[in-house]
Amino acid sequence: MTSVTSEDRKRLVRRLAGDGRGFAEQYGFRVTNNPSSLFQLLCLAVLLARRGDFRRALDAAHALPGNGWDSAARLARSRHVDRVRVLREAGQRGDVAALADVLGDLARTVVERYRGDLRRLRAMAGHDPGRERALLTALPGVDDQVADLFLRETQALWREVAPVADRRALVAARRLGLGRSADDLAELAGGGESERLAWLVGALARVDLEQRYAEVAT
Repeated sequence: MTSVTSEDRKRLVRRLAGDGRGFAEQYGFRVTNNPSSLFQLLCLAVLLARRGDFRRALDAAHALPGNGWDSAARLARSRHVDRVRVLREAGQRGDVAALADVLGDLARTVVERYRGDLRRLRAMAGHDPGRERALLTALPGVDDQVADLFLRETQALWREVAPVADRRALVAARRLGLGRSADDLAELAGGGESERLAWLVGALARVDLEQRYAEVAT
């Protein structure tokens, strides 16, 4: 779409955000403000940030709780050899042993610093978005890209971090004529409605990952 009207944009936003689910929820992950859900979202972000087929990242993210590692505390107690096996069975490629190390270190650090509860990170940051991001990126395996992916989902819950849009969502937004920044998307989503923004941004990221531009644009 090279040129769209204001009404075109509104219709497209309604279509993209209309099912009331963000990216993670579209793929079967719960987005709730509890320790287990938040940690699973962080693991999902770590896996999605790796190169390769995003479907393998989703499979691996599902495989962790599927093997009983549904919290930071449980993953922290897992053995490295078991994490490697589960990740390989889920289709992960490349240096799987290093990835297993990162996930184990991440889990142990979240337990040690925040007693396994990322809500404590938020409280320690005083609900300040910059400080929240700084504490997140101080965790093993969490860089700015991972933080973007995590906050893209949690902005529906941690409203102070909004607006957040990851790289793929912004690529889709530009191609579909919806703007070039997270602020542009927030305005289209209704200003302060961080939940609707999360739905919109998640849907845009999915469009880019699945290359569904032709379908969405019709």
